[in-house]
Amino acid sequence: MEPLLEIKNIETYYGLIYAIRGVSLDVEKGSITAILGNNGAGKSTILKTVMGLIEDQPDKGSIFFMGKTIHGKDTEVIVRMGISYVPEGREVFEELTVKENLLMGAYTRKDKSGIREDFERIYQHFPVLRDRESQWAGTLSGGEQQMLAIGRALMTRPKLLMLDEPSLGLSPMLVSEIFNIIKEINRQGVTVLLVEQNARMALGISHFGLILENGRFVMKGKSKDLMEDKDVQEFYMGVRSEESVKGYQRWKRKKRWR
Repeated sequence: MEPLLEIKNIETYYGLIYAIRGVSLDVEKGSITAILGNNGAGKSTILKTVMGLIEDQPDKGSIFFMGKTIHGKDTEVIVRMGISYVPEGREVFEELTVKENLLMGAYTRKDKSGIREDFERIYQHFPVLRDRESQWAGTLSGGEQQMLAIGRALMTRPKLLMLDEPSLGLSPMLVSEIFNIIKEINRQGVTVLLVEQNARMALGISHFGLILENGRFVMKGKSKDLMEDKDVQEFYMGVRSEESVKGYQRWKRKKRWR
C-alpha cells in the first residue's frame, strides 16, 4: 500500500546548524504515527518542513503526499491538498471569538452547508467550545485553547492531521481527554501524525512509533513493540530496569557515606 505521506532522506538547516539529518518516514493511511524524542531532537522541525513553514527547506530530500510532490510548495497549497497542522503552543487568534477561530480554519472552503456540518461535528468532539462560542479565544484555559486549535485544524477537512505536542502544559486529566479525542478523530477516518514527549500516552494510542535523537531516527516500529522495549521504557517512559535501579541504589549508598 502506498503511504499517505512519504518523507525521503530530508535534511533541514537553521542557518548552518543541522536540525534534521537524512530523515525518512512513511505515514500509512488511516494510522496514528507518533514521533517521540527529547526537546531539541528535531521533532517539530519535521512537521514544519512538511508544511512548508521553513523557507527554502528541505535542503535535500523529497516529500510526497498522496503520491504527489509537496516539498517547495506554499503552505496554503499544502493545506488545500489535505494536510492540517496544530502547532506547539496552540497559536489561536486570541482577539477573535471561538466561532471566528473555527471559521478561520475553513477559509479555503466555499461549501456553506459542509462548514455548518463540521461545526456540529467539532462541537460533538468538544462540547465546551459550543458553550464558549462567543468568548474571546484569549480568555480560554490552556486545555480549551488546545481543543480550539484542533477544531480549527479539522475545519479544513484534512486527510492528514499533524499535531505538535498536544499534551504540553495540560493537566493529566485533560491530556487523557485530548488523546481520547485524537483516537476518535482517527476512527472517523483522519490519518494522524503526532509529535509528543509524553511517550506513554503517544504509544498508547498510536499504531506506529519513531524515536528521534539529534535529528535522526534511532528506532522505528509498531507502538506496542516499542512500549515493551526496555530502553524505551527506561529513557522515554520513566520505567527503570532492575539493573538500573540496583545501580542507582549503590550510588545512593556511596553518596550517603561521603
